[in-house]
Amino acid sequence: MRNSRWVRLLAYVTGSVNQELLLRNEYLAAEKSDLKAKLPARLCLGDPERATLAEIGKRLGRKALREVACVAKPDTILAWYRRLVAQKFDGSKHRQYPGRPPVSSDVETLVIRMARANSGWGYDRIVGALANPGHHVSDQTVGNIAPSPWYRSGS
Repeated sequence: MRNSRWVRLLAYVTGSVNQELLLRNEYLAAEKSDLKAKLPARLCLGDPERATLAEIGKRLGRKALREVACVAKPDTILAWYRRLVAQKFDGSKHRQYPGRPPVSSDVETLVIRMARANSGWGYDRIVGALANPGHHVSDQTVGNIAPSPWYRSGS
């Protein structure tokens, strides 16, 4: 007997909450149709607005979006959501691009100066000389900068 009172009370409270939500939705639908009549044919939305609509639209679902959405088609809103998720997981902020970092222009200038001044030095000796002040490059890098140990162009 006691449980039935609680069930009735609970049914009354949830019914009044549902009724209030229905009234709010009805009001918002009427307000939306009034505003839609006064707005231009196409709205320009920024990324934050698209993200907000996409998140809410995904939770709402395609079927409900067909009834509610007027800024964009439901497929468009769900595409915004897919793009939002793809951006979240693309990893571009932490991506390291392939290859070695470029050699600084100071080291390039130093390699060219050493190759011009010491025509008898090979790539390995230039690498060793660059290691003394703390510049660590490979002999292949020296070869790419100064094509031969007898590099004299521009003298």
